[in-house]
Amino acid sequence: MSDSRKVQLNDWVNGQLSQLLDLGSIDIELTTVSGDASFRRYFRAQLLEQSFIAVDAPPINENSELFVEIAGYLREAGVQSPQVFAKNYSEGFLLIEDFGDRLYLPRLLELQEGGLDAISEYQVGSLYKGAIRALIKVQSNVDKKRLAPYNREKLRTEMQLFEGWFCERLLGLDLSAKERDLIARTFTFLEEAALGQAQFAVHRDYHSRNLLILDDAKFPAGSGPGIIDFQDAMAGAYSYDLVSLLRDCYIRWNPVLVESLALYYFELASAAGLIEGVSAPQFRRDFDLMGLQRNFKVMGIFSRLCIRDNKPQYLADIPLVIQYFLEVASQYEEMAPFLDWFETKVLINVKAKLNLEL
Repeated sequence: MSDSRKVQLNDWVNGQLSQLLDLGSIDIELTTVSGDASFRRYFRAQLLEQSFIAVDAPPINENSELFVEIAGYLREAGVQSPQVFAKNYSEGFLLIEDFGDRLYLPRLLELQEGGLDAISEYQVGSLYKGAIRALIKVQSNVDKKRLAPYNREKLRTEMQLFEGWFCERLLGLDLSAKERDLIARTFTFLEEAALGQAQFAVHRDYHSRNLLILDDAKFPAGSGPGIIDFQDAMAGAYSYDLVSLLRDCYIRWNPVLVESLALYYFELASAAGLIEGVSAPQFRRDFDLMGLQRNFKVMGIFSRLCIRDNKPQYLADIPLVIQYFLEVASQYEEMAPFLDWFETKVLINVKAKLNLEL
């Protein structure tokens, strides 16, 4: 994305704010907020005590219409997604509500690094429970028929990123026909597990880098986190967003805490009638197997971000994803053949080629 796009965006934002706020000609200079794993960039427009977020989403790469559409669904569902004030789909420009900079992740890392005592553990739990309550609202109130289905083809395409980008491109493995068949059979097992679950609206990246702690002075207390990066939402398995949240690629929690928070969701979802007939053991299995599908996807995506998009920083997050995968896969006999191959052939290459400790 060239600087010329930022100049265009800056001019467009000034024109939009002039109309929106009923001002004369204004000349605000956008300041960079962040980029993300996609092609989008975010800038802040500060005007006196008001601030807005300007989004640069090149239409050749990003679907701004879908962003606006899903933002509306989430707001209608009663959760905090940004209001859209102006849009230019042909250029890929949006002007949206500013939720601030207080992402969950830095705050969670701060609490974790300080050592969890009763107070900090309560604060961690409060943040996650707020995110879980918001998730229940989304699953209860967003009509899944409005979203594309997270079907077998999509699940398989995502997991194949592991085979193509992680195994072949990143690690340089030459996979035999027998190995490809083992991988395909493992993918089929996880697809069946996902498709057999109750289906609801799925954010698909519901974790600590896409949730914000909102300012109580601007938003109602207890209104939950600000939710961003939702434009890839689909209709899929009920456990997907929960495992994305609790087995986060960017921060790891004690399994006891993860279990207690997962059960908090289970109790709320059961009470809301979302997962009728699902026992606690079945819920745990659903949660675990959905996490394995996501692990495959993420190993592939992080590899692609490094190789194709020149974002090598994502390689540092692969060891945690592999750690989750090994811990969970070892609990399911259906994963034993794949796990044996993974530990024998893949891990040795990960350690050698990426110089990583696992």
